[in-house]
This record gives sequence, structure tokens and C-alpha cells, in this order.
Amino acid sequence: MNDNELLLAFYGDDFTGSTDAMEALARSGYRTVLFLEAPSLDRLKKFEGLRCIGVAGTSRAKSPEDMEAELRPVFEKLSMSGAPIVHYKTCSTFDSSPEVGSIGRAIGVARDYFSDQVTVPLLVGAPRLGRYTLFGQHFAKMHDTVYRLDRHPVMSQHPSTPMHEADLRLHLAEQTADTIALMDIVELDGDPDAVLDRYRDKLGEKPGILLFDALDEDRLKRCGQLIQDRPEGAGAFVVGSSGVEYALAAHWDELGLSAPSSEKIAPAAPVRPTDTILVVSGSASPVSRLQIERAIAAGFRGIRITPDAMEDTQGTARSELVRQAVDALAEGQSIVLYTALGPEDEAIGETRTRLKAMGFTGAEAGEFIGRSLGKLTKQIMGQAKLGRIVVAGGDTSGFVTSEMGAYGLEMIWDVSPGAPLCRVYSDDASLDGLELALKGGQLGSPDYFISVRDAGFPESDQ
Repeated sequence: MNDNELLLAFYGDDFTGSTDAMEALARSGYRTVLFLEAPSLDRLKKFEGLRCIGVAGTSRAKSPEDMEAELRPVFEKLSMSGAPIVHYKTCSTFDSSPEVGSIGRAIGVARDYFSDQVTVPLLVGAPRLGRYTLFGQHFAKMHDTVYRLDRHPVMSQHPSTPMHEADLRLHLAEQTADTIALMDIVELDGDPDAVLDRYRDKLGEKPGILLFDALDEDRLKRCGQLIQDRPEGAGAFVVGSSGVEYALAAHWDELGLSAPSSEKIAPAAPVRPTDTILVVSGSASPVSRLQIERAIAAGFRGIRITPDAMEDTQGTARSELVRQAVDALAEGQSIVLYTALGPEDEAIGETRTRLKAMGFTGAEAGEFIGRSLGKLTKQIMGQAKLGRIVVAGGDTSGFVTSEMGAYGLEMIWDVSPGAPLCRVYSDDASLDGLELALKGGQLGSPDYFISVRDAGFPESDQ
């Protein structure tokens, strides 16, 4: 086996979802580096012992036409990477619509690069994250309650892709002409040989897409085995949440492919708690609102990012915001910058109105906000000495990170499921080694920002 014998290559349709997939692999002992664009062979040679690679994208926030332009070069490179499985990683709440982040369009584009594949496996459930699929119906946990997706307090009211249908087959059918079959929870149960026979029977019907139910870790592992074994009709390309990574890693562990526990998530330098961090939030979710409020109550300084500060990167409002943040950081105070406090914040309507007047709507508006926040983050970093940053918001994170100038990320600390702390790789020496956590709107405990600040071994632990 050579040093970089890949087991999997994936593309994440947003940045926080991409780190979620990386985390699922890294904590199981499979060294994974997440790149901001499909890496060259020379880039890969800089890393030893890679088993999995990812590409963090922004397709979830884009129109079908813009998605296609982004995905074609990535799928081409990943299809030639040598990895036996290529995964299009979606959000575990399946955020998508025919107009924004169309998963159906992504599958259609992929068929040009995996032309021999008849059926695309689809696995969205991720029990570790509180995401479950039962008889095709999808459920998501929020705090201590599990909701059917169309009744979820956040996803049913998502500002870009509200989920009004819990049956993933019906939801996806609006985005693709492919037939969509189901391998349900009952069919996944029982003798492994019998399950495999049922799977082959499903493939024999030649559906374009085959959705797997997912309720618990045992049956999730069985899904991983079916995806890995790839009977006739299935192929190298698979779609779904980080449940795909958890499923495959569980199966790989049975095959003895995992690294020894002593080598799992072992950064080159020790991770230490820090006194001050910068949090930049473009998320409007109630989960992020609670996290912002909890951080402010714990001593973080909260500063609202106004539409003026986003619109004019050289104006007075932006300069004043940067000055406030830099001064507070210099005084040893952590900062949380935010565009909104929850989905009912009046600032959301004001921002939409301003952006519409500027000619930005839909996906374009999301990209403008993300890139504006990225420029803001970079301005603050240029004036304040920062070793650790948090970016909240799935769509926001991708644009912020690309504006910062990173080319890759690797997990170094398990802060919260789906939202780890990562090491930044950059050709810019001032950015290389920065510690960065990316958090989707629905992820993390109420104390998440505080936990990121405090993550690491104390100096006394040697």
C-alpha cells in the first residue's frame, strides 16, 4: 500500500457540510484533508498517509446553471483521482430546490463522468447527527426533539430552501426525471446475504436513484457495505449526507483499514485553549441565535453587521465596525459579529431590500453576503493577531474561507458533531496554521462558540 492509497473522494455542497464529512472520516482514523478546489497531484504529494480527500464547494447556494459550471471540473478531477468511491455530499437536512442547490441537477451532471453507472445510491440519514430516514420520510433532531422535516421549526421555514415535503423521493422528484426507488428499513434488516439479495433485486429494476433508509448505526453500517461492494448496476458515484462517511467508515473498520487509535486526529502541534477568538456569523437560524446570545452572556462582545457595512467595503460603517472589533480583540475580549439574531430578526428584511435594490436576488444575494463577510474577516485579521476564528452559516462559510486565501483544512479537535476545529493550510505564511471552525446554522450546542474558544489541552497537560 502506498502512502496515499485513497478510499474516498468527496465534494461538499457547502463548507460546513464538507467539514462535517471530514470529521466523520478523521475521527474514525482515516486521514482526510479538505481542499477548496480539486487538488493537483503535486498538492497531494505534500501530505503523507492520506486516505480520503474532499473538495469544499458552494453549490448548495447556487442556481442550477452556476452549479453545473462549478461541478464539471470538480467531477472530472475526482473521477480520475483513483478513489474507488466519489461522494457528492449534501446537507443532512437535504436543503435543495429546483431553483437553488438542486441535487437532481448535480446527479445529472455527474452522469457525464460516471457514464457506466445505472443507479446512484442516496443515503441522507446520519443517526449521530440526529438525522433519520424511515420509509423514505426524513426526520431531523433539534435540541431534544425529533421533527418530521416538513414540520421542523427551522427547515420548514428556511429562507432559501424551505422543506415542505418530508418524503425525500417526492422532494427530489421535483429536481430530476430519474426514477427513485427505496431500500427501506425492513429490507435492510435480517441476514446479510438476504439483504444483499434484496439490494441486487432493487438494482435489477434499474432505478436512476436508490434511497436508503437510516435509523441506527447497525443498519447504517450495512448501507456502507452495500455502497462499498458495488454490485452490478451500482457504481462509484454516491450522493447523500455525512451519513455516507459514517456508513463507509464503520464498514472499513470491520475490514481493519482504520489507523491505530493513537494516530487518530493527531495534529502536528498541540491544540491549546485561547483567550480570544473572532466569530463571524451569517446564519439566521434560531440555533445560531441562541449560540450568539449565550456567547455574549459569557463575555463576548456582540457587534451587528449592518447592510451599510456589507455594502460599502471602504465606507465609514465598515471602518467603524473593523475598529470596534480590533480594539476589543486587543483588549483581550472575544468578538461575535452577526448579520441577524434568528429568522425573525427585522434586519433580514432590510438586508434583502437593500440587496434587491443593488440587483442581487436568490443565490446571488447569498454569495454577496458571504464574500462581503470574507473581506470583513480578512480586514480584521490584517489588523489583529488572531490564532482562532469561527464562521457560522453553511452558505456563508464557503465564501468567507475562499476570500481568506486558504487552500485546505484538516480536523484537529472534535468540538461538536459536524462542526470540528480545523487547521488551515495556505500558501500565505500569515494564514497557514490558523485554527478555524466552520458551523452550519443548525449545528452545535448552545455553548458552541465558548467551547471553540476553550478547545484544547491546558498548558499543564504534556
